[in-house]
Amino acid sequence: MKIERLMAIIIILLQNKKVTAAMLAQKFNVSKRTIYRDLNDLTLAGIPIISNTGSNGGIMMDENYKLDKTLFTKKELQAIFTGLLSLDSIAADNRYQQIMDKFLSDKHGIYADQHILIDLSSHYKNTLAPKIELIRKAIETSCVIGFDYCGSKGEHQVQLNPYLIVFQWSSWYVLGYEAAAEQFKLFKLNRLWNLKQSEKPFELMDIPQEKLAFNTYFTDTIHAVIHFNKNVKYRVIEEYGIDSCTELNDHLLRFEFDFTNKEYLLEWVLSFHDQAELIEPAEYRQELKARALALYNKYFE
Repeated sequence: MKIERLMAIIIILLQNKKVTAAMLAQKFNVSKRTIYRDLNDLTLAGIPIISNTGSNGGIMMDENYKLDKTLFTKKELQAIFTGLLSLDSIAADNRYQQIMDKFLSDKHGIYADQHILIDLSSHYKNTLAPKIELIRKAIETSCVIGFDYCGSKGEHQVQLNPYLIVFQWSSWYVLGYEAAAEQFKLFKLNRLWNLKQSEKPFELMDIPQEKLAFNTYFTDTIHAVIHFNKNVKYRVIEEYGIDSCTELNDHLLRFEFDFTNKEYLLEWVLSFHDQAELIEPAEYRQELKARALALYNKYFE
């Protein structure tokens, strides 16, 4: 709908110092003529949009403009602030605070009525925020990034055309096209270092829809049955929810869940020490036994 596109254009202009009509047309899948009509409608509505022509031209918002809060209901503003505050928790600068300032000068009433607070930074904000900021700039300028990466198959160097920064499975990732592998891939930010942005540009291409269905990245299903001592019930519920387990007796829980990563499953079970017993898959019991024996030999040989 046009009204939704107009509101989205306002938010984009508040977030960016300068954009082009071509960028907006591509984003909303409309013609540049439609974008120019939209900008004219916004100007007539009192939105101070500045348009410059020439090689360094572009479309921008007057930096002193604040969005009239009467355009939104109180609940809508609270939802917007919740999203902006969550992004602010991993920002390397005050960009999201500035966006909130542009919505209205007095935020205290909105803060007071907030019922949800989301902190996306985790324990690694000092290293995470600079990575996100560098990748964000590389995405905006369509420049290749390079980094060292440590995965399950060892360490290697990666050259990547970055497209999206993704928060999924309680972790941060970058989704991009790796030319060497000739495919789109996800890389976990906590596993990469020596991150650098090159001056080499890349041509944008459409991301296949299946690559945006992130749950399909892990296709192997391992149905696990584990018996837990009730002493660790709090942790099982915290990580997989109350519906993942049932009570066997006064001392034991039966846990069932489908995992997609064998190594993670085994390490997770071992992290409970003697408070967990893997029942199924039966073939994994022998591997756990071998790992436990190797650990015993390391400390008691």
